[in-house]
Amino acid sequence: MTRSVLVTGVAGGIGSATAKAFSDAGYTVVGVDRQNRPIDGVDIFIQADIATDTDQIFDRIRTDIGSLDVLVNNAAIQLAKPLVETTPEEWDSVMASNLRAPFLAVRQAYPLMIASGRPCAIVNVSSVHAVQTSANIAAYAASKGALLALTRALAIEMAPHNIRVNAVLPGAIDTYMLRDGLGRGHLGGTSVEERLDMLAAKTVNGRIGQPYEIAQAILFLADNDRSSFITGQALIADGGATARLSTE
Repeated sequence: MTRSVLVTGVAGGIGSATAKAFSDAGYTVVGVDRQNRPIDGVDIFIQADIATDTDQIFDRIRTDIGSLDVLVNNAAIQLAKPLVETTPEEWDSVMASNLRAPFLAVRQAYPLMIASGRPCAIVNVSSVHAVQTSANIAAYAASKGALLALTRALAIEMAPHNIRVNAVLPGAIDTYMLRDGLGRGHLGGTSVEERLDMLAAKTVNGRIGQPYEIAQAILFLADNDRSSFITGQALIADGGATARLSTE
C-alpha cells in the first residue's frame, strides 16, 4: 500500500520542495495551504487554513485516503517587529499558525496513523530561532521554541504507538519568508542581495541553504528505513551557523 504524507504550508518554499521530495520517494502527497496554486508532486490539494479548518482538512483525508503515514507541520508565519510593539492580536496570530496548528493537526492525524498499521512519523519544522535568535523576532522565536519542546513531549507520548516525532531546525534558507524578514535591521546593508551575501558569510558553508536541502532532511526523519531509531530530536540544518561563536 502506498504511504501517504500531509504537508502543511505546502505553497511555501520549504513546503513545495518537501512535497516534491516525498512524491519522488513514492508517497501520496496531501498538501494544505491558504494559497491556491499548482504545486509539483501534490496529489491532493486542500485550500484551507490548518489553524482554523482542521476538521475540514482531515475529513477530506479520511474520505480520500483513510490513513496517514507522515505529518509534516510546516505552515508558519513570521512577524518581524520588537516585542513591545507587537499587539496581542499579532502575538496570537503567530501562535495560532506556528503552534496551535501543529497541536490540532497531531490530534487529528493520530487516529489516521494508527489506522495505517505501519510505523509512522511526525516532523515539525521549527527553526534555529528555537535555540539562538536575534532582535525583533520574539514572537516567532517563542513559537518555534515551543514547537521544539512540543516535539520532545510528543515523542514520549507517541512512542508506544510506533509514531516517531522529530523536528528540523532550518537556518537561513532562501525562501520568501527569509527575504521578507531581511529588513528587520539585524544585518545592515541596503539591498536584499547585499543582505543575503552578509547572511551567507555568517554560515560555515559560506552560503544560504535551499528549500530542497531542508526537504531532504524532513524526508530522512520521516522514513522509518533511514531514521527508525531517531525520535524526540532536533536536526539543525543551518550551514554550520550555530556552530560558530558569535564573538568570532
